[in-house]
Amino acid sequence: MIDSFKEKGLRKKLIEEIRNKGIVNEKVLFAMNNIPRHYFMDSSFVEYAYKDRAFPIAGGQTISQPYTVAFQTQLLNLKPGEKILEIGTGSGYKAAILAEMGAIVYSVERQRELYLSAKALLHELNYNIRLFYCDGYEGLPTYAPFDKILVTAASPVVPEKLKHQMKTGGRLVVPLGGKGTQVMTTVDRISDSEYEISEHGYFSFVPLLKGTVK
Repeated sequence: MIDSFKEKGLRKKLIEEIRNKGIVNEKVLFAMNNIPRHYFMDSSFVEYAYKDRAFPIAGGQTISQPYTVAFQTQLLNLKPGEKILEIGTGSGYKAAILAEMGAIVYSVERQRELYLSAKALLHELNYNIRLFYCDGYEGLPTYAPFDKILVTAASPVVPEKLKHQMKTGGRLVVPLGGKGTQVMTTVDRISDSEYEISEHGYFSFVPLLKGTVK
């Protein structure tokens, strides 16, 4: 895989674009600038990798718009060494960003094709990310609790099992709603039984589905 001067230049321009749209966390921007997004794109769309747009990947899924990726990641308030659960590995792009920021990343994917391709790519790029082929609604109870949880698909409600896999003081970021647009939502665990919910604007995601696909 090649990351040319042209691609690095286009990536730097993209980072400036999303900074100008309101992303202020320099650690997020630095991580995104370090990761060649074109590695994670379908070959049909590689030439558009540094446009601030979502694009199709395998399995009817998408690689999210860079601004959306940055916005969600910024909401996590991530600290190095924190244990993160990502629901929806997809291409592996977001998982790579979290790892680049120093997180201990666990990521689950329900589509076997995406799970296998992301696993191979992230291994080739030397990211130590723990990937699992399973139902995102179930989370990873065996490895809980997590400091932060990031859901990369739209859920009609906050998945109950994920709430209980957060540490007290932890945060879950999830787009809530049905088809079309959803509300980016943070769920902070205040105590064993108390949660604080905040809304952060409208976005558009593919739906979070139950079960697995071979």
